[in-house]
Order: sequence, then structure tokens, then C-alpha cells
Amino acid sequence: MPHVIVQATPNVTIKEPDSLLKKLNSTLWETGHFGSPQAIKARFVKLETFLVGVEDEQQAEGFVYIQLRLMPGRSQQIRDDLAEKLHACLKQELVEQQSERVSVQYCVEVVELTAAYKKQKI
Repeated sequence: MPHVIVQATPNVTIKEPDSLLKKLNSTLWETGHFGSPQAIKARFVKLETFLVGVEDEQQAEGFVYIQLRLMPGRSQQIRDDLAEKLHACLKQELVEQQSERVSVQYCVEVVELTAAYKKQKI
């Protein structure tokens, strides 16, 4: 734990998704809030179908959305700090890769899992 899920619309340029995931994981690890680097799990999901707004010309807008899933117990301040660090990393890695034709929104959401979340290493 945690889980990092990155979703991106196809009109957003991400040249090296593996590198982006490594940077995001490193960013989280460097905060000191996690027991081991192996605890941080990340995945990248390229969205095939998406809609921004309701008009055709609005489809020139894209987004990258990160959801950070955490076990319960961290303060709001820590969750806010983790979100800010991921957001800054995301922008730093991707802003220069984008075309002038696409407006990109960068979003980070931190979700606290319920106690019902179970994991087991086999």
C-alpha cells in the first residue's frame, strides 16, 4: 500500500509512462510515509473513450487523473501534502511534452480505503 492509479486521455502526450510511474513512486517514497518502496504500487491506464463537456470542440481538452489509495489513519495534512507532491511531479514530468493544441488538466485525488480492504502475499 499505497496504490497509484494514473488515467490519461488519448490526446495527452505521455512519451514514457513507465518513467512517469517510477517518478511518482519515488516522489511518494521520498516523503518517508511508507514502510518500503515495494509497498508502493502504480499503474497507468490509457483511456480509450472519454468526454470533456458536451460539445465537439471541447474534446481538444484532455486530462491526467491520479488517484492515490491509502489505508486509513493518515492526517488530512499528510494526505494534502502527498496530493500536492504528486501533482507537482506530474506537471513537472508532462507539461513540456504537450502539444499547444490540447489543454490538459492535471488532477490528483487521495482516497482513504475502508478497513474492509484486505491484502495477502502468497
